Amino acid sequence: MSATLTVTPAAEITARLDRLPMTRHIWVLVLLISLGGWFDVYSIFLTGTIAPGLFADKIFTPTTVAFFGFTGLASFIAALFTGLFIGTFFLTRFADRFGRRAVFTYSLVWYSLCTTVMAFQTTADWVNFWRLMSGIGLGIELVTVDTYISELVPKRVRGLSFAAQQSIGFVAVPVVTFLAWCLVPQTILSLSGWRWVVLFDATGAILVWLVRFRLPESPRWLAQQGRIAEAEQVMSAIEAKVAAEYGRPLPAPEAPSPEDPREGQLREAFSPRYRTRTIMLSVVNFFQTIGFYGFANWVPTLLLAKGITVTKSLEYTFIIAFAYPLFPIVGALFADKIERKWQVCLSCAGIAAFGLLFSTQTDPVVLIAIGACQTMMNSWLSYSSHNYMSEVFPTRFRASAVGFVYSWSRFSTIFTGFVIAWLLGQFGVPAVFMFVAGAMGVVILGMAIWGPRTNNLALEDIAH
Repeated sequence: MSATLTVTPAAEITARLDRLPMTRHIWVLVLLISLGGWFDVYSIFLTGTIAPGLFADKIFTPTTVAFFGFTGLASFIAALFTGLFIGTFFLTRFADRFGRRAVFTYSLVWYSLCTTVMAFQTTADWVNFWRLMSGIGLGIELVTVDTYISELVPKRVRGLSFAAQQSIGFVAVPVVTFLAWCLVPQTILSLSGWRWVVLFDATGAILVWLVRFRLPESPRWLAQQGRIAEAEQVMSAIEAKVAAEYGRPLPAPEAPSPEDPREGQLREAFSPRYRTRTIMLSVVNFFQTIGFYGFANWVPTLLLAKGITVTKSLEYTFIIAFAYPLFPIVGALFADKIERKWQVCLSCAGIAAFGLLFSTQTDPVVLIAIGACQTMMNSWLSYSSHNYMSEVFPTRFRASAVGFVYSWSRFSTIFTGFVIAWLLGQFGVPAVFMFVAGAMGVVILGMAIWGPRTNNLALEDIAH
């Protein structure tokens, strides 16, 4: 039986946060949280860029004879996403139990340590094992970043904030592709270049320990946990800093939206109120990642399949990668003006169209241009879908529910790499993008029919 909706301390905190102007202090918080996401993006896009180096060291091969061959690049991709699945499916509830700030910190430290160990492995089995272990920390981190930002920014600029977060995070893409372009063909201090690219990523642990001292706990989460005094202290500190920067009295809060006062449990995501969106987002996540990582993880390998040399394929990948951080800046112009669900649909349509065009081209200039457009659609899908997922569940079990639905994108990618490797080996590049286009059609259909509206609504209103 549903509990009676009441105005809780957490709802009052929400009303106070939602009326705040976006001054420098709140933008700094978004920036600091986004830095954690920067290393997440770096790691995920690491896969495709170091692939030629892994091939050269004879650790992996582009394709395999057996469908589930564990010496192929697909197994390296599967190892990461198996870890991501474990982290998002089983462990993101830690953020609901122990807080956004603590989990944000320790998950990234775990990931960085495991990545360091992976950089020194010499066999496919051990590279895959440590890639899986690092993926567990990364899976927790990705969901925590989304949850954290959604609970610290006013409702009217959630789209803009996520566009900024994604733009900052996606700066990692040209960085990792540039490092791979420069280092992968080299051997430095007896270490293959791909290992140096991996070690650069592992420096995230040092940075995050410096960042954590500047971050407050989510006051929404504190109030939801009954830690009212701490929530009030954090909220008052935020208001004081914002007021000082604003230079005049803060606007009065709107009337708080009533919410369910009970402690949250993941099983509530399957109650009649939330069941439809939980199932819809699980299906959408399962298929949307086929389009995103079907291109992102395989760009250099797809270019190699077209007969382009290793050095040139990495160079083209580096040029294409610049579209990742640039598009969210453009997208910020309409991030809170176009309903989020339709942004997801439009980006998926673009991924399907540009992917099919990419598969038919061989001219370098045309490949780069279409690849950049495909990348922009990937970037649009990423920030709109991450924003959307973080909005549609209540604070009391937000991280757990987002982790559950998001885990299906990790699960599908475990197998997507094997499917793409098989399609590439059997039928070539066009078959890969036909597969991607079909997956995007499923996403568009599910989101268009069953996705609720979220733009400019209080989190409590969206939940109900």
